[in-house]
Amino acid sequence: MEGGKEKARELPLAPIERILRKAGAQRISEDAKVELVKVIEGYAVKLGKVASNLAKSAGRKTVKEDDIKEALKHVTK
Repeated sequence: MEGGKEKARELPLAPIERILRKAGAQRISEDAKVELVKVIEGYAVKLGKVASNLAKSAGRKTVKEDDIKEALKHVTK
């Protein structure tokens, strides 16, 4: 948080904490939750861009489930 400003998150931290607890974490720092949100959001944006391009290539404006599934094959995890 340089300069006291934090980039707005799309995902709330509470579900991220629940996911980490499901994964076996007993204690989770705030920084860990924020970092996981950054990773998930970054991956989702990459996936969304590929899916959007697939829809456009198919002559559609609507991204469909199959576009997401196909995008998963192309996005590095």
